[in-house]
Parts: sequence; C-alpha cells; structure tokens
Amino acid sequence: MATLLPGVEFSTRQPYPDARRLIDAGVTVALASDCNPGSSFTSSMPLMVALAVREMGMTVDEAVWAATVGGARALRRDDVGVIAPGMRADLAVLDAPSRIHLAYRPGVPLVREVWKDGAPLAA
Repeated sequence: MATLLPGVEFSTRQPYPDARRLIDAGVTVALASDCNPGSSFTSSMPLMVALAVREMGMTVDEAVWAATVGGARALRRDDVGVIAPGMRADLAVLDAPSRIHLAYRPGVPLVREVWKDGAPLAA
C-alpha cells in the first residue's frame, strides 16, 4: 500500500510521486491530504484528486478510488470506503454531472449534501 500525499508536493514544491508507475506495477494506492500546518495546510480531498490526476498520472477513476476505497484500505477499515448494503453510508453527494468534475473543477464547491451513518446532515 502506498499512501500518496499530493498536497505536500504542492505546498513544498517537491516532485510529485509517479502514481502511474506504482499502479502499473500493481501497487495499491491511497490518496490523503496530510493536513498539517508544516507541509500541507489543506484538508481538501477534491484538490488531492485534482492534483493526482494532473500531476501524478492517475485517471479520475483511479484517483477517486484511491481517495475512498484506497484510503479505507490504508487504514485497514472494511466498514467505510464503498457504497454497498451493510456499510455505514458516510458519503458526500455531488452537485455535478459526473465525478470527473472533482478533478477538473478544483476549488469549486461541488458537495450538495453530506450523509453520516445513512442519514443526511442538516445544511
């Protein structure tokens, strides 16, 4: 499992890891923000998805998978990360025609509603 932190490279101006090479070699990849005031002071996962696609060679589907299922696997969690019967149903519903907008519209607020434990949270 490789957990990639594209916000760190963005903030520190260091070279981005080659996610394409890792994925092509069969490595399971997760994406995280590593939000901290030293090297990546953002918690925006849509920005991490956008950076992974633009700078690290991932497809949109790979980046969304790495940010959800991959993140859950990196934490050794099997109760989150996918939408399926019996799961916790913590999710964000986008106000966008496609998940592609996560990568190609960074900085645009796309979340229409948030669900926690199968119930919508009040706006």
